[in-house]
Amino acid sequence: MFPTPYSLLPVPCSLFPVPFGKVMTFISPKTDFAFKKIFGSQESKPILISFLNALVYHNQPLIQDLEIIDPYQSSPLPILKDSFLDVKAKLRNGSLVIIEMQVLQVESFARRVLYNATKAYSLQLGKGEGYRYLKPVIALTITDFVMFPEHNQVISNFKLREETTNINYIENHLQLVFVELPKFEKQLEELEQLDELWMYFLKNAPFLETVPPQMAEKPEFQQAFGIASEANLSRKDLEELGKREMFIHDQQGLAIFAEKQGKKQAKEEIARQLLPLLDNETISQTTGLPVEEIEKLREG
Repeated sequence: MFPTPYSLLPVPCSLFPVPFGKVMTFISPKTDFAFKKIFGSQESKPILISFLNALVYHNQPLIQDLEIIDPYQSSPLPILKDSFLDVKAKLRNGSLVIIEMQVLQVESFARRVLYNATKAYSLQLGKGEGYRYLKPVIALTITDFVMFPEHNQVISNFKLREETTNINYIENHLQLVFVELPKFEKQLEELEQLDELWMYFLKNAPFLETVPPQMAEKPEFQQAFGIASEANLSRKDLEELGKREMFIHDQQGLAIFAEKQGKKQAKEEIARQLLPLLDNETISQTTGLPVEEIEKLREG
């Protein structure tokens, strides 16, 4: 057991004052920049604990403390995702949680999620260390698109199980949790559970003018809305946020173009736009085009 329940952890709301009842403007938590700022900064520990308990542990306060880890150094290109991980945390029992907020549906995204989870698992061991030191990895992926159209369930939880008997694998160290925001359709007056409050926050924060009463009474939401308030962001932060939102809008426009012009032509157009920004291998992973074709586009 951990020494301090998450609900009793200090929440430094004074760092991000929110004048409740006053009309305000909030940034969208769905951009990677905003998501990292709200959930991945060092002062965000109470927010992330509440978020993970809600979405991974079915609203049970099982996580009582954690360590937030910077997954990678920031990219010098502000319009690009810093990495395939937005937030990384280590629980008191040693388990690793990797979290990604994904707005754009890209080629082979499901494989990328699995790759990141297994990579995080394998990289735990140093040279000469035994397998007994491996700890579980939980990959929490929030998508702004539908990944599993065959059902209407908003949160999906995958673990290794035997096909016939449905028993868990002996060392069930890999857990994939998906939250599909388009499937979440509850209105403010219908919200009851903590996970519903967090999904509503992710989906609707930029459309709110005040902090909803159901959230204003919870310290972790006070802090989250404070960080998300445009009034508490620097000019540099707002400029970087604007660039990232513009990049997302451009890519969404290219996706519409793809439907009209054909996938092959659209992929090549996306690749051309990425040539000054990324290497051939990364462009290939992003678009699904072979590296050889990327090389031809660069040479041409």
